[in-house]
Formats: sequence, structure tokens, C-alpha cells
Amino acid sequence: MISLPRLLLVDDDTELVEMMCEYLGPEGFKVDAAHDSAAFWAANPATVDLIILDVMLPGRSGFELLKDLRKQSDVPVIMLTAKDDDVDRVVGLEIGADDYVSKPFNPRELMARVRAVLRRTNLDAKPSAEPDSTSRLIVDDVELDRSSREAWCRKKNLDLTTAEFNLLEYFLGKAGQVVGRDELSHAAFGRQNGAKVDRNVDTLVSKLRRKLDPDEGTEYRIKTIRNAGYIFVLLAGKGQ
Repeated sequence: MISLPRLLLVDDDTELVEMMCEYLGPEGFKVDAAHDSAAFWAANPATVDLIILDVMLPGRSGFELLKDLRKQSDVPVIMLTAKDDDVDRVVGLEIGADDYVSKPFNPRELMARVRAVLRRTNLDAKPSAEPDSTSRLIVDDVELDRSSREAWCRKKNLDLTTAEFNLLEYFLGKAGQVVGRDELSHAAFGRQNGAKVDRNVDTLVSKLRRKLDPDEGTEYRIKTIRNAGYIFVLLAGKGQ
């Protein structure tokens, strides 16, 4: 028997929580709810498969809870942010959110986001159809394993969020090529933005750069190409 993915929905809007529990349950999820920080910690958030976390909560904010949670767990987190509030999204990504959904939202969109994040973290109840032979991706001293969702640089394990892992995977697959922000947004979040550039991609790239090349004075291997996007530079192209 396949156990259902367990979600923790954290929002002080009790009507919204009740509606989402009723919606997500029949879709194959076990949903627990919390309305404040005390209930959040009481629900043992590190033990669930995914957390849906509202930014605006009574007492401690969703940002504060996420920051504390990241000290002990890398459980996937989708932030619920104010509509079109880019600041909330950037802050959430900076402290370790895996994705975000703007309020008000369509329940079907949230469900799609949940399934997408669970698929990326190998927690979806459906088995992956990806063949084992393609699970490893190696470019210079960076190695990525799609099946285990792990990545290494200079043989050191990289602590990546879901979105960061997706971004790195895309960069490695396009190493030496210029890729645009729309492509990276789609790779990281499954979104297409059309003419609107997703500035959250710049935040993710900045975080990924620092994780790949944390030493001060080290030249970043992910380069910005003005008016075009980014390029993952091969070591030979850096003169090494």
C-alpha cells in the first residue's frame, strides 16, 4: 500500500484552511492544519512531506517560522504570499522556500504546485518514469543526481532547495550556453512569464552562485550576460 503524502497547511484563515482540506483530501493527500506558530510546531513540521505556509500569521510570521524550520529540516515549503508582492516572494526564496502561490489563488493552481514540488522531491505517490541511466549529470567538478535529488561541487554536498536544484539541473544541461530568465523561471518553478521577467530568478541565481563558489574572491561560474540572461561557464572557458 502506498502511503498518502502528508501536507501541513498553515494559515489563520480558518475558512480557507477548511476549504483547502476538503479539496486536497480527495486528490490523494493527507492534510493537517495549523493556524498559528504554536500549532505549527506542535504538528512536527519536519516530519511532513510538504508545508503550505502563509506569510501573514498571528504572532510570528511565516518568514520567521520558515527561517527557524530551515535550521533543522529541508522539508519542501510553498509560501502563500500577497498578490503581486514581489518582496514577499524574494524574501521567501532567500530563506529557503521552494515555491510560492499568490493570494487569492485557484485551488487547482495550488494543487498543481504541490504535485510539482512533490515530484521534484521524489515524494509523489506516483513512481517516476525517468530511466536510471539518465540520473547522473556531471559538468566539470559539479555533479547532480536526479534520482536522489542531491548535488555536489568539488565533492562537497550542496544544500539546495527544490527550486535551486531545478535551476542547477537546467544550467548543467545547458552548460556553455546563454539561457534567458524565462527559461530559468520555467525550469525552477514550472512557470512561463512571457514578456514579464521573473526577478525571483535573479534571487535564486545569486543564492546558487554562493553555494557553488562560497569562497571570497572566487570567480562565479554562473555569469550574467547583459540583456540576455545567464551562462554556466565551463572551467576551460574560465582559463582553468
